[in-house]
Amino acid sequence: MPYDQEPPQLATVHGRAPAATARRPVRTMSVSRGRFPPLRRSGRIALVFALATGFLTHGYHLFKYPLYLTDEGIYMQRAWAVVRETSLSPYTYDYDHAPGGWLTLAGWAFPLPRQFETFGNAINTGRFLMLLVHIATVYLLFEITRRLSGRVLAASVAAFLYNVSPLAIYFQRQVLLDNLMMFWALLSVFVLLRRECRIKHALAAGLAFGIALITKENAVFFVPTCAYLLHRRIRDSAPKRFAQTLWPFALMAPVGAYVTYAMLKSELIPSGLNFNLENPPADHVSLLYTLWWQINRSQGTLLTSDGLLFASWLPKDGILLLAGVIAMVIALYWGARDRDRNLGFLVAGTLALAYAFYLIRGSVVLDFYVAPLIPLLAMNVGMVTGRLLRRTPSMVRMGLPGLAGAVLLLAPATGYLLTINTEGRVEIADQYNPRLNLTGMQEKQIAWIRKNVPPDAKIIMDDDLWSELHDVKPFYPLAHSHWNAASDPDVRDKLFGKKWKNIDYIIMSNKMRESIAENNAGGQEDWILAALKNSEKVWETSQGDIKLEIYRVK
Repeated sequence: MPYDQEPPQLATVHGRAPAATARRPVRTMSVSRGRFPPLRRSGRIALVFALATGFLTHGYHLFKYPLYLTDEGIYMQRAWAVVRETSLSPYTYDYDHAPGGWLTLAGWAFPLPRQFETFGNAINTGRFLMLLVHIATVYLLFEITRRLSGRVLAASVAAFLYNVSPLAIYFQRQVLLDNLMMFWALLSVFVLLRRECRIKHALAAGLAFGIALITKENAVFFVPTCAYLLHRRIRDSAPKRFAQTLWPFALMAPVGAYVTYAMLKSELIPSGLNFNLENPPADHVSLLYTLWWQINRSQGTLLTSDGLLFASWLPKDGILLLAGVIAMVIALYWGARDRDRNLGFLVAGTLALAYAFYLIRGSVVLDFYVAPLIPLLAMNVGMVTGRLLRRTPSMVRMGLPGLAGAVLLLAPATGYLLTINTEGRVEIADQYNPRLNLTGMQEKQIAWIRKNVPPDAKIIMDDDLWSELHDVKPFYPLAHSHWNAASDPDVRDKLFGKKWKNIDYIIMSNKMRESIAENNAGGQEDWILAALKNSEKVWETSQGDIKLEIYRVK
């Protein structure tokens, strides 16, 4: 059976049917009516291959590359607080993010035999969950793409790109709220693409999307597309009115619980309705004030030469980004030109466009914010490829994507499987290179601390070390990140008194030094920098452009 045989070649049966199809009517594939081709044997083989590929590409070298990130440490320390202290944060929870992501991490770690240390350390334990989430997301991406396009080839191309893209591997191995959010958002779309869209499906889709919203708030940019897809699925059905009502009701249930939590703590609105960004209220944190602050944050554009697009994302995988944007434009054109026949393209294109708008709108964007865009661009590339090759001979339809995939993997210039190192030689790409053990540097840093630093030392560090120093004996209860030391009154004023002489050790990386500089616009980290000037370096290691150090304050 040809690899991409499943797209229905389709004769809508109205009135007289051809004699050959009179006994067994063949219906036209239709997203709005839930007429999707069945997943036959070749499709099941392609799906299993996609899942296995995702497990290998994202699972191999998972605990060694990339370097543990500050945000990974923050989310794991908050999951630790949920399990160990029954609170949302070991510090004052300031509503910087909704808590769905680290509640999920806590729910994952709690029943494990050694909880946060089951896979060696807390971040590794979180990364293994990310691997499981990736495999589940591959399944959702495959099925959503297949149902929107009607083609196994489109689903296979999308899953392949999502599995092997260096950009995807780099960010989706990390413990990030964005990866969890995208799983829930895609699950919501998947439920809306069931063959029959009943009331219970609308409820389930709304609940999944609500969890996506309290995992990371940027899921809100997918609301218009999901609402439109729901409308198209139910507009001619009997339970239309109930489904239209229950989808937003279910969506708002998790969001309402989050708001209720803030209300019960009297932290919903700021004191005196003070939304002054220059003079924030000092007596307590506020959900609405933090939201207002987030909305008004500005960073400039991604499109400058030193912006994340050119400095980070394109060097990691310019091929997927460029091909994805082109495919998105084509999908939007096809979808807008004929919304009935090309509803699937309209859905895929608007999902990607909405998130691209979120990235380029000018607010603060961090490096890993690109993660949710990757599966959406892969979806668009897969669907457009499937459409363009639909009338080609099966040999071309199977051979051309296979040849392109082989080139991506074997050409060193792509960085997918091979790369060219700084000495001009071809070698295994970083994400699979067994000689590259970046997290091993951080493990050596921890080992030196345990051997040479007393547990009662007052330490300034980065968040990636937090869980190890607070969850594994000997505990270091006075070890805090520079972020909290600079902003949390309990740490800054009560523990350190904002005096550099009260710091015993600074555990540093070159990335943390950059973060201190970026976070010091108001001089809030001056006393930490003063401690650094009055200290001696007692340990260091480096690899490539990464440098880790430990300073003893004199």
